[in-house]
Amino acid sequence: MFEQYLQSKASFTPAEIEQIKAASVVRTLRKRQYLLQAGDVWQSNAFVASGCLRTYSVDAKGLEHIIGFAVENWWATDQESLLSGQPSRYNIEATEDTTVVVLKNDDFEQLRREVPAFDKVVNALVLRTFMAAQSRVHSAISYSAEEKYREFLQKYPGLVQRIPQHMVASYLGLTAETLSRIRRQL
Repeated sequence: MFEQYLQSKASFTPAEIEQIKAASVVRTLRKRQYLLQAGDVWQSNAFVASGCLRTYSVDAKGLEHIIGFAVENWWATDQESLLSGQPSRYNIEATEDTTVVVLKNDDFEQLRREVPAFDKVVNALVLRTFMAAQSRVHSAISYSAEEKYREFLQKYPGLVQRIPQHMVASYLGLTAETLSRIRRQL
């Protein structure tokens, strides 16, 4: 799956693919197993080959705030912890059995330097991630609860069937009750 993803994004030689594979570690996570726990320093980049991850924090009242999901062909990371070397404030947890391809950041950066096609893929990924974050902020501050939910359904088709509704509500910044009311109305 990872090789197919890479080849769909850029042209790699067989030697470059082998170099990437050599730097990669495949991990299988069970549902509710953590890839990262708050308080740990994140030092990798993870590609989701199958399954679903959620990235979230827990506030002082014990409420979860989901900042993102990562499904097949998406990446999961905590850039803040990775770049600063500071402990993460986020958990990255499997919402279902999940297989990830993990690249330690030192290896990741070496691949970027040595494999131009890999660097091209990463640069495109960074731009898409920035645009997605910008769109998410816009939705959060500009849309009604119903508009947020409709956009979620449009942007992430099928995800609503894979994750519990309380997680959708948390991601959208809504209460579970509000989401239930919106779903009934639709």
